[in-house]
This record gives sequence, structure tokens and C-alpha cells, in this order.
Amino acid sequence: MKTSIVSYLVKRFLRFDKEQPFIFLSALLAFLGITLGVMVLLIAMALMNGFDKEFKKKLTIMNYPLTVIPKFYGAINENLLIDLESRFPNLQFSPYVQSSVMIKSGSKLEGGYLFGVNFKDEAQVNSVLKKAIVGKDFHKFDVLIGKSLKEEFNLFIDDKLMYIFTSVEPGGLSITPKLKRFKVRSVFDSGLSAYDKAYSYTTLEALQILMHMPSNMYDGIHIYSKNPRVDIKKIKNVLPIGATVKGWWQDNLNFFAAMEMEKTSLFIVLMLIILIAAVNIISSLLMTVMNRRGEIALLLSLGATTTEIKKVFLYLGVIIGIGGIFAGVFLGLSGIWVLGTFDIISLPKDVYPTTTLPLDLNTLDFFLIVLGAFGIVVGSSYYPAKKASEVDILTVLRNE
Repeated sequence: MKTSIVSYLVKRFLRFDKEQPFIFLSALLAFLGITLGVMVLLIAMALMNGFDKEFKKKLTIMNYPLTVIPKFYGAINENLLIDLESRFPNLQFSPYVQSSVMIKSGSKLEGGYLFGVNFKDEAQVNSVLKKAIVGKDFHKFDVLIGKSLKEEFNLFIDDKLMYIFTSVEPGGLSITPKLKRFKVRSVFDSGLSAYDKAYSYTTLEALQILMHMPSNMYDGIHIYSKNPRVDIKKIKNVLPIGATVKGWWQDNLNFFAAMEMEKTSLFIVLMLIILIAAVNIISSLLMTVMNRRGEIALLLSLGATTTEIKKVFLYLGVIIGIGGIFAGVFLGLSGIWVLGTFDIISLPKDVYPTTTLPLDLNTLDFFLIVLGAFGIVVGSSYYPAKKASEVDILTVLRNE
């Protein structure tokens, strides 16, 4: 019987009252505010996660999951490569030599890095390079350049490109920069213009000759690993004292820390939308309490308990809030599907790693949003419900 009284009163108080339309309007605004807040939060978190995931994927490719580097010259050699390959047959290894260079075409100059690699080995650790060299044969002084560099210099396949090395050579009474012309053999596209402009690849043999390095000496070893955070510890334990290993994330700690802080800040700011909507729930319920004081006092005098009255107004707030949450979840997930399926917004590829919106809503963020919104709704409903249960029967009935 008690449950039926609570249910009856909740249904009655939710109806539109022609005499007090502002109460219903306030409740409607609260519903719409919570709906909007949840929807925006879901889409915003999906976008943040999507960009985070996309940047990690791109940076993993171009920075490599793991890289063995020397502590002093001569520590990375063919013997170490053979030892690592025998100890870790599940990993892919690609030795490299690198040099800082200036790239010249006509009157234009660009700074960057030239990597000397074995293209067959490098293709096993770099999917961007693997795609770019399909059907291509690289000879000693051929070079693979990025799409951004190609477009800036207006280059074509088989064009010549001048590389000016930062190391210098003695020439009589002076020193001269080391110059070498390479033939453009192919073009790669990583999706990140900074890498496409700065990174170039040639054969390992060519760069070893230019840098006067023995054929069994390297500047480092690129490693592909599916679980780099686990494998880095194993590799570190077997490396000689003259070499160390670093993970791709160690060069980008500040970048991803900033992204995580931005995501947290955005979550807090957008949660304020729901908090503002919750103020409308409070005002709507308080107006209902003030408008229904006589009915509440009469119900209490007829035997209704303060707990029942409290439940009525608590349920009113929770129904408005949960309705807004469900509507927000539906609209948010629908928005994510639409933005992820149709090319509605196109991003500039020279700024972002992808031209379409990357969306990835993880389970943790979804439940944090829903539970956070529910907590705000319940909290905002409690005070008006408590005030309703504290109505002074004698005072109200005397004045009525």
C-alpha cells in the first residue's frame, strides 16, 4: 500500500500543471541539461581517446617500439645483433646508421635525419616503410623520402636530391661539408607531416661508406615488439655495459602527460554542465515542495510517514536525472557512430595524424560518466526531498 502511495504521488507530481507551468519547465530544462552534458561528455571523451590512440600508433611506428642505442662509440655491432636475434626470436630487429643532414633542392633547404637501413629488415619493424617499398628495389645511393618533403620540394621519382651532412671533411687548408646526391626512389606517408619532412631512408651500405663506418658497426637497432613495456626489461638484462635500450614512450612522456591532463580537465569542465543541470533539478523540486506544502502536510496528518514523503521527491529527481542520462547516452553513442561512420568533419592532414575524426570510447570512461552523472542527480535530489519531509504540519494547515 505504501509503495502505491509513493508511485501515485510521483506520477501526479510529474504531470504538467497548467497553474504552475514554470515548475514543469524547470524540470524539462534539467532533463535537457543532463542529456546535453552526458552526450557531450561521451563524444568528447571518445575524441580524446581516439586522438590519443592515433598519436600513439603513429609515434610507435616512426619512433619504433624499442631502440637499442650505444653508450659509447662501437658498442652496437653485428655480434650484438646476432646475440639478440638468437635470444629473442619472437622480436624483429633492424640495425641502422643515422646522420643529421640538410636537404637541398634548388634554393630550398630543410633539416632532417638520414637513416641507413637494410630495407628488408626495416620493413619488418616499420609498416609505413614496408608499404612504401613494395615493388621497389633500392640501390646504394637511392633514397626514400616523406610525402611532405616531396610536396615541399616538388619532387618526382628518380629526381636527384642533395644531402649536406653535418660532419665535415678536411680539404687542403680548410674543411668542407660532406655532400652527396641521392636518387629519389620512393615516397612514404606516415600521416605526421613532421616525420614525413624530416626522415629519409637510404641503404645501410651507402651511409656506412659516407660516415666511414665498418660494415659490422651500427648506430643502433630498431626493434618491433607487441609488448614493448615487458620486453624492454628482458632486453636490458642481456645488453652489454656499453649499450642500453629505450622505449618509444620515453621520448614522449611530457606529450602524453599533457594529453592525459587535458583529458582530465575536459572531463571535469564538461561534468559541470551536468552539475548546472542538477541545479535546475533542485529548483524544480523545491518549487514543487513549496507549491505542494498543503498536500504534503495533509498526507502527513493522514498517516503518511516522512520517509514516504522523502522518497516521493527523491524519486522525482532521480527519474528526471536518469531519463536525462539515458537520453544523453543514446544521443552520445549515436553521435559517435555518425561521426565515425560518415566523413562529416575532415581534419587537415598536415596538423593531425588522420583526416577523419578518430573516436574510441573505452568502458572505463563510459561508466565514469554515467556513474558521475547519477551521483550528481541523487545528490541534487536529496536536499529538496529532505526539506519536503520536514514540513511543519500544524503551521502549514493553520495557514492553509
